[in-house]
Amino acid sequence: MAINLQKGQRETINAPKFTVGLGWDTNSTTTGGAFDLDASLFIVGADRKILDESFFVFYNNLQSPDNAVIHKGDNLTGAGDGDDEQIVIDLSKIDSRAQEIIIVVTIHEAGARKQNFGQVRNSFIRLIDESSQSEVMKFELDEDFSIETSVEFGRIYKRNNEWKFEAVGTGKQGGLQDYVNIFA
Repeated sequence: MAINLQKGQRETINAPKFTVGLGWDTNSTTTGGAFDLDASLFIVGADRKILDESFFVFYNNLQSPDNAVIHKGDNLTGAGDGDDEQIVIDLSKIDSRAQEIIIVVTIHEAGARKQNFGQVRNSFIRLIDESSQSEVMKFELDEDFSIETSVEFGRIYKRNNEWKFEAVGTGKQGGLQDYVNIFA
């Protein structure tokens, strides 16, 4: 049975290989343009900086060099039920310098399209055990991000040689480049 997480809650990850599923729907009252939400992962060391640019996994770099993080591709519309984007993570392969994986979702060209996360609903992040294909934990974002154009959904971090997941749910104004600037 899956654990339903609350914002800030942390749980130990017991499966070494799992899929991170991210999902969302857009409100029917949109700005007329299509929504393109993008999942990105920053694999960082103890200094909270990406190990090098190849450890920034997103729609233009779908795989980390250690093959521990594989993005299954960019969903340009978010149409349909279930996960809109998925990332497979194998912690047994992760670079030994890695201390944290930050999972961010941004709205592509949010400023030009006049879009924000207040127009997005039913947002979630979930972890699915690869061996059993069962959902082990899920965090549903229930805040109204009326001006935010990017959200840190969660983070996977190493503490005392144990990997944990934290439900973050923190939004900010800005796009993907703003996160690159933070973690580069």
